[in-house]
Amino acid sequence: MAKEVKLDEKGFRKFGMRDSIAYAAGDFGCNMSFALKSYLIIFWTQYMGMDNNLYAALLLLVQVWDAINDPLIGSMIDADRRQYKRNKFLQYIWLGSIGLLVAGALCFIPWKGAPAMVKNILFLAGYVLWDAFYTVANVPYGSLLSLISDNPGDRASLSAFRSIGSLVGNMVAMITIPMLIYDASNNLMGDRIFIIALVMGVLGFLAFQFMIKNTEIRCATDNVKTTEEQPKFNVFKAMGNFMKNRPAVGATLAAMGMFLGMQGATAATQVMFQSYFQDASLQGLVSMFSMIPMLLFTPLARKLVLKFGKKELSTFGALVSVVACAGLVLLPITPNRTGMLIYVACQFVNNMGMGIYSVVSWSLMGDAIDYNEWKNGVREEGTVYSLHSFFRKLAQGMGPSVVLVIMGMLGYVGANGANQGIEVATNMRYLVACLYLFSAVMQFVGLGLVYNLDKKTTEQMTKELEAKHAANA
Repeated sequence: MAKEVKLDEKGFRKFGMRDSIAYAAGDFGCNMSFALKSYLIIFWTQYMGMDNNLYAALLLLVQVWDAINDPLIGSMIDADRRQYKRNKFLQYIWLGSIGLLVAGALCFIPWKGAPAMVKNILFLAGYVLWDAFYTVANVPYGSLLSLISDNPGDRASLSAFRSIGSLVGNMVAMITIPMLIYDASNNLMGDRIFIIALVMGVLGFLAFQFMIKNTEIRCATDNVKTTEEQPKFNVFKAMGNFMKNRPAVGATLAAMGMFLGMQGATAATQVMFQSYFQDASLQGLVSMFSMIPMLLFTPLARKLVLKFGKKELSTFGALVSVVACAGLVLLPITPNRTGMLIYVACQFVNNMGMGIYSVVSWSLMGDAIDYNEWKNGVREEGTVYSLHSFFRKLAQGMGPSVVLVIMGMLGYVGANGANQGIEVATNMRYLVACLYLFSAVMQFVGLGLVYNLDKKTTEQMTKELEAKHAANA
């Protein structure tokens, strides 16, 4: 006998663990693809032999397109008024998941002997195709949080479980990939990454299908009534509204800071483990251990958010990260096991602070979407989220590009692989620490000084929007 489905007062399936797990599966699917970006710089500079500055320029070029691409697709989704069997956001996610089956592998075609111009074309074409499918899946996925539930506690749970999905996806890649792609001399075996990317594409596709099947949309996709007299969707006005949306701007600054630390420091961190600690295979295990606080905090997120508020919690977490990252710069992290233990301890505390922020970060954007409707009268889920994604991706693209140029100025030569010399290796150790400190300070500024939806204001906004929706029903 089938188990009876419990319904809420509006007739939808009652929100529960099924919703949270399904939403987590979506970010797991995204990260089966996104986690591969961490290895682009090492693959193209060390294995494929591309010049540092050329790669930095090409990466910046594709990331600028990547950033522009997001709001274009977001506005396209917002302007799409066609009726779909379930929901237009889920339909776009399904389409993106099909392309991501193989798109990640296209960035790692191991043609080491190809002419220089062919390598450039392979990189550009592979990245653009991957980015197109990733954006089609990721932009509507981020917008879903504000549609699954309008309850602050439910949104906190969804955001927390999204962080779990992201963490699990990252940890799967983080632990297994370094163990499979480095040889005994810490040099990269780049031909293996192509096969790994194909396997991860399949895992991501399965995760997306699970999410689509188990997602319940409880909020109207567009709470503003559409009439024949309604003006045509204006993307430029939406962009102007975004810049006036303090919660969206604050959350975006914090996310940019987080990604400057996570993505900007990626290549320098890999070189640090290759040449400073001289054990590249340990990088994944060390990173996994330091991320444990994020997992420990997640089950408490809902209760703490309801008690203290999202802004209040995340600002405290950012302050903790600032202190920990200052330790990365100032403490004696020596090129031995003792130094590695100090590094792990600092990253453990840093991730404790970042974990507090990361488990509520997506619900911060859900509230920012509500804020846009509250202040401007329109929701624009896809546009608000995609503009947030635009600036995040600028950080993701400009960060690694600028950092790679700095690495070259500090002596890094990709063709040398793991043999960078102690001076270069030491430079990488301090570069990583400074990048993480800069990242933490940006998070604190965005959350503590710009984001203005504290607990009391969020409750007021939610009540007023509920009354408005009830009157328009």
